[in-house]
Amino acid sequence: MTTKNFLFVNRKAPYGTVYALESLEVVLISAAFEQNVSLAFIDDGVYQITKGQNSKGIGMKNFSPTYRALGDYDINKLYVSTESLEERGLTVDDLMELTYEDADDDYAEKPSIILVNREEMAAMMAGQDVVLSF
Repeated sequence: MTTKNFLFVNRKAPYGTVYALESLEVVLISAAFEQNVSLAFIDDGVYQITKGQNSKGIGMKNFSPTYRALGDYDINKLYVSTESLEERGLTVDDLMELTYEDADDDYAEKPSIILVNREEMAAMMAGQDVVLSF
């Protein structure tokens, strides 16, 4: 089987719709089939990986801890739009610390989040085989 580059673009807030949770489920399924999977967080999608999420008041399960497991599935490229963060008054310090263990560097723990501007995001998207937007 040929490995393809899959990019999952997350544009929606984590709660209020099923898009964020469904995206996360499809990401994990794709990784299980040994595809090269990465994620992009744009617009309100940046809220999906913010720290301290509490969904009790809306009666939905907080699935944000699942993002910490992505590194275990060799999903270690999480592209975050700097403009989207700035437009929402957020910084990288507002995001969860998402890491992976780099097998090529004696399993050193490294950050999965890659901050990119719109131009860099567009260039990265152009290099993908499959782009799915949620």
